[in-house]
Amino acid sequence: ARFCGPPQSGNGGYSCGVLGARLGGPAEVTLRRPPPLDRPMRLERDARGLRMLDGEHLVAEAVPTPVTLEAPLPPTLAEATDASTRYPWRTDHPYPTCFVCGPRRAPGDGLCIFPGALPERRIACAPFVPDATLADESGRVREEIMWAALDCPSWFGFGCFERVEGLLLLGRLAARIDARPRVGEPCVSVGWALDREGRKIRCGSALFSEQGELLAIAHATWITL
Repeated sequence: ARFCGPPQSGNGGYSCGVLGARLGGPAEVTLRRPPPLDRPMRLERDARGLRMLDGEHLVAEAVPTPVTLEAPLPPTLAEATDASTRYPWRTDHPYPTCFVCGPRRAPGDGLCIFPGALPERRIACAPFVPDATLADESGRVREEIMWAALDCPSWFGFGCFERVEGLLLLGRLAARIDARPRVGEPCVSVGWALDREGRKIRCGSALFSEQGELLAIAHATWITL
């Protein structure tokens, strides 16, 4: 339940990352239904990749996929910190307990990534400082957490600039993890819009080190409900 998005289902990015981390390398994960919380699920490997099942119901499937999306130039940590003061969902969030961007989550519990607009660049950005609960035994952020950190920020690259009626959920996330930061190392999260096709909104996201090194990049498809 710690890794929820909507209150009754797993955060999309984290859930995708559970499969992506086990598949290894760049991957695309498609969510077929809301991932349940606090219930064992089954992983099946086949010739294409991995499938996650809740009983007989397909929850998500992952396949190896190259991620060649080009990232924008990274903003500075100071720019990201300033942009975060313009976070649009700080007081009216549809999922306020979201593990990644929920304003009711505290540091050490949620990721507390609150992207705001950088209008002159038409990107959304925010700082992210990982804590010890997000790390593996080496002290680096776990891969599934990296996937989570690429999830919600992608949406704000669109949502900070365009109005959308109704709710939306992550449908697909393709991610490539190049490097994982250590606990306490400040990072810069960036999201930007790609295109829209009916109910599908496609966005990009990236995570940079404080020095501007690209740590991870993703292509997200959001579905309006």
